[in-house]
Amino acid sequence: MNVELAYGRGRLTVDFPADRTTVLEPAYVRGLPDEAAAIRRALRAPLGAPPLASLVRPDQSVAVSVCDITRPMPSRTLLPVLLGELAHLPDERIVILIATGTHRPNDRGELVEMVGEEVVDRYRIVNHSAFDEADLTYLGEVEPRVPVWLNRHWVDADFRITTGFVEPHFFAGFSGGPKLVAPGLAGFKTTMRLHDAEMIASPNARWGVTEGNPIHDAIRRIAAHVGVHFSVDVAINRDRQITSVSAGEIFAVHRTMAERVKRSAMQGFDAPFEVVVTTNSGYPLDQNLYQTVKGLSAAAQVVKPGGAIVCAAECADGLPDHGEYGAILGARETPQALLDMICAPGHNRHDQWEVQVQAQIQQRAAVFLKSGGLSPDAVRGAHLTPIEDVGSTARRQLDRFGPAARLCVLPEGPQTIPYLTAAG
Repeated sequence: MNVELAYGRGRLTVDFPADRTTVLEPAYVRGLPDEAAAIRRALRAPLGAPPLASLVRPDQSVAVSVCDITRPMPSRTLLPVLLGELAHLPDERIVILIATGTHRPNDRGELVEMVGEEVVDRYRIVNHSAFDEADLTYLGEVEPRVPVWLNRHWVDADFRITTGFVEPHFFAGFSGGPKLVAPGLAGFKTTMRLHDAEMIASPNARWGVTEGNPIHDAIRRIAAHVGVHFSVDVAINRDRQITSVSAGEIFAVHRTMAERVKRSAMQGFDAPFEVVVTTNSGYPLDQNLYQTVKGLSAAAQVVKPGGAIVCAAECADGLPDHGEYGAILGARETPQALLDMICAPGHNRHDQWEVQVQAQIQQRAAVFLKSGGLSPDAVRGAHLTPIEDVGSTARRQLDRFGPAARLCVLPEGPQTIPYLTAAG
């Protein structure tokens, strides 16, 4: 059977044995027939809040938090509608903040791709920097011992709006909503605590869990601490079309959208698979290996202990070049040694959380990677096995486990999260 895998800006067509393969894709939800009209309705009839236009006075300053280039957020569609509802404000009273977290800044070409040339030329756009304390404001602490450093443009604004894309997240439960405040607009010290070894190691720091997840609990506390006046969240399908939109009070909006997304993006199985093939949902999510850990994590939810994960991710930007991800990967010779180093008292380095999750996955399964953007030596340096052909690798692994072995394929990677039911 031929299956198309998301890969970079295109697809890989791979032949898998039909009698042994389960293909898991998001339940297809049709895109909204008029996305702009649906967004406008949400802004004018929000959850738990008056219409957006009535909430903001012309003399107030507004900060809007938007996703960076690593997220398939349809800001190009959403922002013009939202800004239209704020047309009674002078343009100079609005700042659009790119919620980069600890990622690199986005250049003009990427900004135009994300939000459109008209928005780029008309409004002030600021790439958040987690590392420049001159651009951060300290707001004390929230539990559990999380220092709150946030972008000063966000803190100083009279009115704060988040715009997010909701999907299951591998250790924060779901993206969107309060994540557009922290880590999106947080300082490095805040992110380091939110993503430290203790937080990542929690059994509740996983896909689809928000309440009782120490990371998401702290993120909600930070958003409440600084105050978010209005929020817009969307869900999208595999064609990057908006399928649902909600606006209003941030926590009501996020709960509503997470419930909707969970129904289409998560599926239970009663037994694990010996081999799981995954992707990182293509561009822009598979731009680098750092982001691709999410696709590996999706596969790890249903791979049998001692099994194999085969991943196709272009990684056009390499590891990438931000933070210490590559340096940490190269600091030890095995995944177990990496875990020992990261979990040692006092160890806390930028991007260690991605290495920690990756190493935890590799305690469960062997990982094979097809990547056009990384050399075989670079893949091996990341403790993964480089491959050229996904189909032949998957078949060899099935043969290794015997005639009863089963294969699961996630063509859209973390857009669909499998999980084992209690019976499994």
